[in-house]
Order: sequence, then structure tokens, then C-alpha cells
Amino acid sequence: MGGRGARFAAVSAAAAIFAGVLAGCGPIEDDLGLGRMGPADSGGGAGKEAALGVSPLKNPDGTGPGLGPITSAGDRSEARKLIDKVRTKGRGPKTGYSRDKFGYAWADSVDDVPWGRNGCDTRNDLLKRDGRDIEYREGSNCVIVKMTIYDPYTGKTIDWTKQAAAKVQIDHVMPLSYDWQMGASRWSEDKRKQIANDPLNLLPVDGSTNSSKGDAGPATWLPPQRSIRCSYAVRFAQVSLKYDLPVTTADKAAMLEQCA
Repeated sequence: MGGRGARFAAVSAAAAIFAGVLAGCGPIEDDLGLGRMGPADSGGGAGKEAALGVSPLKNPDGTGPGLGPITSAGDRSEARKLIDKVRTKGRGPKTGYSRDKFGYAWADSVDDVPWGRNGCDTRNDLLKRDGRDIEYREGSNCVIVKMTIYDPYTGKTIDWTKQAAAKVQIDHVMPLSYDWQMGASRWSEDKRKQIANDPLNLLPVDGSTNSSKGDAGPATWLPPQRSIRCSYAVRFAQVSLKYDLPVTTADKAAMLEQCA
């Protein structure tokens, strides 16, 4: 565990430095208190730029907060080069798919992904990574009961409480049903659990907006906020490349178009 924990700590430290440059913040503390670096708690006065999230080009493992926009010509060129690497094929059948095929929702017992087996479930890990002004359940350093979070899909800032949990949902950027149809049906259960709980593939977003997405690819669904669409396409490509999953030809064309 020491080697993997050290790698995650180094990644989190790098994300903390980046956020500090943007917002003038100090170092991020490991407030899980479990000997493993957890997601950054940005609840101490992070500026607007930090709250908007890190560009996916600077966040290749998904441990940095949110999903920041890609705006410069050079970065958009880099984005297209990354998307170009993605393989294409037609969608396979959905036969046999169920959410349970990817393990119990938000299970912590997942190996080889950041924050796996850190004592906190995946959902709370993601809320902690992206949320601000976080409050925990009494006696817990894991279960979040109140926070403010910026939704990159809509551009809204959401005041969230656990009593209205569905107001914020965790989106699988590359949907699990899509994964199943593109090749995950042939994977081991352990590998399916990884993609279901990998922070690279997960974003806390407005619940109703996430529900409208279903298992659509980028050719048929994109975030309503246009300024984030290239970043969304890059994140979709990053997941595709990490797990060697193809996308449809139409989806790849749509991804490239967003970063033109």
C-alpha cells in the first residue's frame, strides 16, 4: 500500500500546488486521517478560478478538482491530438447489462484507482474533491452533509445538503452502459469496478442534467454549457484511452468538433 499511497499523495500534492497558484491557498491537508491522501478539501476560501476546476489536460488521472475549460489555441490543438488516438467501432448489444455488473455503487473496495480502500466511499470522495465549504456528519471525516459545488455542465453553483442528495449526482463521463456495449461486457468484474469508481470517469454535477444524459455518447449529448464541451470531449477520450475502449465514429467526430 505504501508505494501506491505515495503515488496518490504526490498527485494530490501537485493538484494542491496548482490550486494554490490559482487561488493563493496553502497546502492541502489529508483530513481523512487514515494514512492515505484523500481528495482535496477546497473549503477554505478557494477563488473562482480554482472553483471552476482544473483543465483535463493538466489532470490526466482525475484527482484534481472539477473540469476546467480549454480555451487557448495550443491547448485545443493538444486536445485534438489526444482525441485522435481514440479507436472507433460500432456499439455492441446492450444484452446482459446491469449496473450491478460494475459492482456495488460507490464501493470503496476497489484496487488500482485513486482513493480506493481509503475508508471512504467513492461518492463522498468525489464530493470532497470538488466541493467547497464542506461540512461532515458529526463524528465522521468522510460523510459530507453540506457543501457548495460548481457544476461544470451547467455553470451553476449548487448549495447542497444530504437531505436533498439527488440534487447532485455523480456522472460517469463515459457511461457504464456505453462501456458495456463497447467492450466492457468481456472484462473481469474487478476491471469493471475500476472504471465505475475511477475519479477520471466521475464528475459531481446537477442531478437533473445528469439524468437527461442517460448512456449517450458525445454525438447525441453534450454539456449545456458550451465553454466546457472541449474539456468534456477530452475527459471522454482520457477514459477511453486508459481503459482501451473504442467510441463510435460519430462520437469521435463530435469530440473533435468540440475542440476545433
